[in-house]
Amino acid sequence: MWKRFLTITAVIFFILAGCSPKEQTVKENGEVSEPNQEEVNEEVIPRELPYQFPLTGIGSAETVDGRAVAVMVNNHPKSRPQSGLYKADIVYEILAEGNVTRFLAIFQSEQPDIIGSVRSAREYYIELAKGYDSLYIAHGNSSGAKDLLDRGYIDHLNGLYYDGTLFERESFRDAPHNSYISFKNILKGAEQNNYEMENAPEPLVFLTEDEMSALTGDEAGKVSISYFDKAFSSTFEYDTQLKKYKRFSNGEQTIDYDTQEPVLVDNVFIVEMKHRIIDSNAGLRDIDLTSGGRAYLLQKGQKIEVEWKNVDGRIVPYANGEAVGLVPGKTWINVIPTDPGLEQLISFE
Repeated sequence: MWKRFLTITAVIFFILAGCSPKEQTVKENGEVSEPNQEEVNEEVIPRELPYQFPLTGIGSAETVDGRAVAVMVNNHPKSRPQSGLYKADIVYEILAEGNVTRFLAIFQSEQPDIIGSVRSAREYYIELAKGYDSLYIAHGNSSGAKDLLDRGYIDHLNGLYYDGTLFERESFRDAPHNSYISFKNILKGAEQNNYEMENAPEPLVFLTEDEMSALTGDEAGKVSISYFDKAFSSTFEYDTQLKKYKRFSNGEQTIDYDTQEPVLVDNVFIVEMKHRIIDSNAGLRDIDLTSGGRAYLLQKGQKIEVEWKNVDGRIVPYANGEAVGLVPGKTWINVIPTDPGLEQLISFE
C-alpha cells in the first residue's frame, strides 16, 4: 500500500504517481497544469483474466477445476419456486411424462447451498449429463434409467438409496416435491463413493467481445414456448438494462426460493427433437438426441435460426457447418417435439 510521507517533496511525488491521465497534475513549483489531449484520450484497457469457466466462459483469476454436477430438478407447479437453479451454468428443459417438463441443471462455476426439489431420472437426461462428464443427481428412476445407473454408465447419487441421509425431505413441500440435497452432501456422497471431483469439463465455444458487438439477427425481446399445458409454458424476456433474459413459468418470474434471486440467462437455445412415446400408460418418452435439426438461438435480444448438433454428448448450435459461439454467461436449452415443431410451439414478440 501507498504510505504517507512527511516531506512536501514526497507528497508531491505521491500525487504525481497516483493521479490518472484525466486528473490535474502538480508541478514542483506548486503550479497546477492540465493534462494534454493525448493523455485524456488514452483509455485504460481492462486486463483479461487468464482463465475461464468452461461452461460459462466467464473469466477467472485462478485456475478452474471442479467436476460438473447435473441435478434433476422438479418443475411441477407445487415445486415452485425451486432452489439453486439461478446458479446453474446450463439448464435443459425437456418434457418428462405427459405435458410435464423437468430440468437438468448443470453446475460447475457456482455451487448453491441447496438444490431442489429433486426428481427421478430418465434415460435422455442421463445421456445429456454424461456429455459433460457430470456427477448425476436424481431421486428415483424409470426402468430404463435404472438399467443405465445400475450398470455404472454414469457416476450418480440416487435419493432412493440416500433418502434421509444425503437427501432431505423438507416440511414446506408435500411429497413427492420435497426432496432436496445440499452441495455439501453432494460432495460428501461423491467422497463416500470414491467419485473423482477435481477435473473440469471440456470448454464450450464462446464469443469474444468483438464478436458480441457484431451480433446480428431479428429482434427477439420476448419468446414464449408452449409445452401443451399452460402451467408449463416457458417465457424469456430480454432486459435491456441487465442485458440478460429473465425467465417465467406460466407468467410468474422464476426466482430462487431461498435467496429470491432471479434466474437470468445469456443464451436461450430452442431445439426441435423427435419425441416418441414408449409407454402409453406412464407416458414415458424416447427423445432423439443425436440426429440434429432445426433450432433458434437468442442472444442480446436478437434471434437467429441455426441447427443443433450433438457433439460428444452436448447439444450445441451450428451454422454453415461451424459451431456458433455462446455469449459468456448462463445458457438455457429448451427441447421441444418436432411434431408440431418450432412454428407451432414458439411465438416471438
